[in-house]
Amino acid sequence: MTLRIGNASGFYGDRFDAMREMLTGGELDVLTGDYLAELTMLILGRDRLKDPGAGYARTFLRQLEECLGLAHERGVRIVANAGGLNPSGLADRTRELADRLGLPVRVAHVEGDDLTPLHPGSLAAHAYLGGFGIAACLREGADVVVTGRVTDAALVTGPAAAHFGWGPADYDRLAGAVVAGHVLECGTQATGGNYSFFQEGDVRRPGFPLAELHEDGTAVITKHPGTGGFVDVGAVTAQLLYETQGARYAGPDVTARLDTVRLTQDGPDRVRISGVRGEAPPPTLKVGLNRLGGFRNEVAFVLTGLDIEAKAALVREQMEPALAKAAEVRWDLVRTDRPDAATEETASALLRLVVRDANQEIVGRALSGAAVELALASYPGFHVLAPPGKGSPYGVFEDVYVPHGSVDHVAVLHDGRRLPVAPAQETAVLDDPPTPPTPEPLPEGPTRRAPLGLIAGARSGDKGGNANIGVWARTDEAWRWLAHTLTVDRLRELLPETADLNVTRHTLPQLRALNFVVEGILGEGVAAQHRFDPQAKALGEWLRSRHLDIPEGLL
Repeated sequence: MTLRIGNASGFYGDRFDAMREMLTGGELDVLTGDYLAELTMLILGRDRLKDPGAGYARTFLRQLEECLGLAHERGVRIVANAGGLNPSGLADRTRELADRLGLPVRVAHVEGDDLTPLHPGSLAAHAYLGGFGIAACLREGADVVVTGRVTDAALVTGPAAAHFGWGPADYDRLAGAVVAGHVLECGTQATGGNYSFFQEGDVRRPGFPLAELHEDGTAVITKHPGTGGFVDVGAVTAQLLYETQGARYAGPDVTARLDTVRLTQDGPDRVRISGVRGEAPPPTLKVGLNRLGGFRNEVAFVLTGLDIEAKAALVREQMEPALAKAAEVRWDLVRTDRPDAATEETASALLRLVVRDANQEIVGRALSGAAVELALASYPGFHVLAPPGKGSPYGVFEDVYVPHGSVDHVAVLHDGRRLPVAPAQETAVLDDPPTPPTPEPLPEGPTRRAPLGLIAGARSGDKGGNANIGVWARTDEAWRWLAHTLTVDRLRELLPETADLNVTRHTLPQLRALNFVVEGILGEGVAAQHRFDPQAKALGEWLRSRHLDIPEGLL
């Protein structure tokens, strides 16, 4: 019996109409919504400082206002992590909404992830729970389940375990659901959104994905008929590599072996996932810690025309006295200027100044005053993109690990009963599997200097201060070349920002893919805004734009 699970949100702020689109576009059994990310937890933590009753994704309630009756009428259960820091509060608000709408909807929630009291100085400290709390709520008849911090894939493993009767030791089945959940979690990234080869389909308004899950753990990724975007092996591969590391993809319920995943095209807009093997989860749970790191401010000076380097040197020297007390000062000269440019904008470069300190005054008034005072006293053509403000708080993310048994994972049912969820009874220390053999290299032949992206796709993302770059080849021949050519040393050459950082390469032959983990490139995480692209979203596209000597037979 097939279980059809759809997704209606990949982040807090995703397409508002997606819930209605998914409920009206075709058959579904369960509709999920992923609203949480590392940065979202910080945002919700700041919300709760202002209002102790806040801390959840308010958008979810507004969506339910329009769609709860529709879901009830169609028998679709809703599972979402929109509870954030306050799942019980969101469950109460959802019950109030159902009562006001006159709907006999049973609302349950999952709690136990909040470990903030155990981590003084943190704004939010939450363990990543698995799917069995969700499963308990659904088995007891819940129509809506809201959670706090669970893994993104738990939104799929929980309903699947409840529906098929899986137990904690059904590792292969659970691992299959984890892979399907990981593909669904970012919404339209599985249907052509943010995809390297986006021009191969109409992605102006891609539909949201759904998974047809089977009792043996296999699944088909697809979308509702008539919706935009496309589902093919490449798009699913891209999402499968997103924000992962090695061949072992660990979670609180199971460790999925990504090196066993087989993807096959199963018809138009249908990709079958099979062969996934699972292992016991690691002995610890990940806990995401968010804290306020201080204050930051930013100024972008516009440098136009001739003598760009000299103009940059002058303004840096003029700003130096105002920056002397700052804990961290970063200057970046971005050469967007062109010689003999036809427009003023294309004749201009940007000199970006970012300042951080625990004292808001140092990054605020002292900085903005010094920058503004240069308006008539600096380089010719002086102006800035926007006047500097008073400085804004920034966050710091880090992760720590705790034993499974130290977390009180509880399913709180619609009738108030509290069901404890047992921790994993069997665990296994997480080690990298042996490196798989490299395919035979291509025979020698003529090459041409060309961008890597002509023959390979990529997707990149963030995990705390680290970034991952998944790169995959589109043909077996291209894989034979890529596996030998794109080494760690070559990656460092192509992306000089990584030259002094620890980079690890993981090989996934069944996906014709390489996954690189670049440690520390994002500093203290996305909320710290350490670099130009703070979530490393475009790091893979930068890599694809770099030129190498590529065999002509592949081009």
